[in-house]
Amino acid sequence: MTHRVAIIGDHFMLPEIFEQKLLDVCGDQVSIRTRKDDWPDLPMEHGYHGSQLVGLKEFFGAPDDVVDFVGNAQTLVTHLAPMSREMFQSLPDLKLVAVSRGGPVNIDMQAAKEHGVLVVNTPGRNASAVAEFTIGAILAETRKIRVGHEALRHGKWRGDLYRADTTGRELNEMTVGVIGYGNIGTRVVRLLLAFGCKILVNDPYVQLPVSVAEQGVELVSLERVLAESDVLSLHPRVTDETRHMINATTLALMKPEALLVNTARGPLCDYDALYEALNSGRLAGAMLETFSVEPAPADWPLLQLPNVTLTPHIAGASVRTVTYAAEQAAGEVSRFLAGEAPLNPC
Repeated sequence: MTHRVAIIGDHFMLPEIFEQKLLDVCGDQVSIRTRKDDWPDLPMEHGYHGSQLVGLKEFFGAPDDVVDFVGNAQTLVTHLAPMSREMFQSLPDLKLVAVSRGGPVNIDMQAAKEHGVLVVNTPGRNASAVAEFTIGAILAETRKIRVGHEALRHGKWRGDLYRADTTGRELNEMTVGVIGYGNIGTRVVRLLLAFGCKILVNDPYVQLPVSVAEQGVELVSLERVLAESDVLSLHPRVTDETRHMINATTLALMKPEALLVNTARGPLCDYDALYEALNSGRLAGAMLETFSVEPAPADWPLLQLPNVTLTPHIAGASVRTVTYAAEQAAGEVSRFLAGEAPLNPC
């Protein structure tokens, strides 16, 4: 008897890629049905400020539709489909959920445990993509690429950007702070080393490898990374400890000429406090890739500031992110069928 697998993908995490990767490693052991949801053409739901599904932070899809599609499947492979307590109760055949994300924020993990469902994820799926994007964001700001681009689009030649008092700075003369030393933060540090900048890392839950420390990277307190960084890049997960870690108090510790880069998650920042700091000149600039509410409202004050660059949560969007996540998910299903321990249990 074949193992029944339901795949719910979307226009990013293409279900056909996941299906092919599963067939490559599982062959005729699995029977597969697929569904493609309309994300990102339609926005996902964010539960950071409350949600119809308690405990779920980011998801896409109506619970009843998901339950109907999954049906008697024993494994669900998904990117954004929600799995709430009530949904687990309605899917007694379900034994494995493979989430093609770095964290199972669309899954009620306590309910999964109580119903005997193993949940696995795909950590690091977009770490390389986000790290590369972060470096690009830093360079776009520090070397005035965005400023020059916007001026030219409006017919203005900013020759003054060659003035010593307005031109950009090179990374090799700057201190870059990295908060969060996980899959993405470690790659950001690795890339930054090539630029010759001074690198400070803040993460209370890690120790720097000796090989990294020997290259001059320092593990420091939050207060020091805030006070000394010319560029501050955020890479932690959203937890009770990190929510609004960038706020009026911490912003006051930063250099007035500093740049804040957030390619992690919107709730890490108190964006009202950040607006005040940027608008008053207390902070020189920011590059924001993620927001507490997405899409960001068209009348959002931060959108109007000249010293902010914004992108629509695309740092992790690369084709390799998709294929890597599919390979990881397929491997977990194969191990489950073989009775082996998962590599990435949640």
